[in-house]
Amino acid sequence: MSRIVRRKPTPRRSLWLAALFIATLALGTDEFVIAGVLNAVAADLGVTAGTAGQLVTAFALTFAIGAPALAVWLDRYPRRLVMCGGLTVFVLANIGCAFAPDLASLLILRIVAGLSAAAVSTTAFAAAAESAPDGKQGAYLSLVTAGLTVALFTGVPVGTWVAGAWGWRSTFVLIAAVAALAEIVALATMPGLPGSEPMVLSARLAPLRRPAVLRMVVAIFLCGTGGLMFYTYLGPISVHALGTDAHLPVVLLVVGLVGVMAALLGGRLTDSYGPRRARLAILGGHALALALVAIVVVVGSSPWVFLAGVAVWSVFAWALNPPMQASTIAAAPEAAMTAVSLNISGLYLGTAAAGAAGGLLLDRLGAAAIPIVGAVALAGAWLIAAPSVRARAEAGEG
Repeated sequence: MSRIVRRKPTPRRSLWLAALFIATLALGTDEFVIAGVLNAVAADLGVTAGTAGQLVTAFALTFAIGAPALAVWLDRYPRRLVMCGGLTVFVLANIGCAFAPDLASLLILRIVAGLSAAAVSTTAFAAAAESAPDGKQGAYLSLVTAGLTVALFTGVPVGTWVAGAWGWRSTFVLIAAVAALAEIVALATMPGLPGSEPMVLSARLAPLRRPAVLRMVVAIFLCGTGGLMFYTYLGPISVHALGTDAHLPVVLLVVGLVGVMAALLGGRLTDSYGPRRARLAILGGHALALALVAIVVVVGSSPWVFLAGVAVWSVFAWALNPPMQASTIAAAPEAAMTAVSLNISGLYLGTAAAGAAGGLLLDRLGAAAIPIVGAVALAGAWLIAAPSVRARAEAGEG
């Protein structure tokens, strides 16, 4: 069985949690910043924007596929070793991106970055959960999640601005520098969390056979598909609802600002009411909020009403990760890192599906169809995450 270390918070621990936050901030920026430099990359490398967009696909799919495989392989090693080793590879991959001579080499480096990001992300969530004091697991997980959320309105805009000032290659240097800072802090302050006890491969793969874990993975996949489809296509949705996308920068800023507070709220709700009750409340609110936004989009509204609807949706959308991660860990505590990796993989596969499905809906049915279909997907996630009879593995969720 894996060990769950419980220690009282200390200043050193605060620095370590800051390192996890900075690391996921770098990962999130690396994932999303391509959207802001896509045209510059395409022009510099002499390819179309659509071709350059495959850099996003390469990173996301590699992350989704690599996370479970790497988690099974790396779970036996100390968390600090895996974290710092993954960050080292991530830093080198991004420095390589800054000097890539063509699209082919850039794609390869993005794949390497995606693999290293998968190792770092799963280790960060597992280590935070394992070392959290009693009653604080949700709060610790929310700090890791907050790094990804902050990347949406700080890392990505700053990275895009840096690209405009010094060229797109400088953005990857910036990401490498942030990740290197996280590695230095983690190396100096991260507690000596050991890896899981030796076990046969079949035991490490046990979460793959556990219905409670698979339900969480399917639910987070549907959340990624429904919620991120709406976020990805906020531009055309804004045009449909308001007749213009002039308000889009403000809308995105609100999503990011609300998202940080929502991630922390999700952690607090998880600690206060238990992962199961927290995830069902947040999932239900997520589906309902997106359904209300769909009504606003269909009938049209003022910018303030639309902005308020998106803000309410953001509360539930970004509060979801802590209870979902905690629920997954509770379903397979003896293989927490593998379980978390499956959850993250489901989210990234949902992100990929969101882009594809949203584009199809936009072309065939129009922008108004996106929040409607998204709300249906979220309702399905709620049903899957709320079985009529709890699995034995969830008996301790509360």
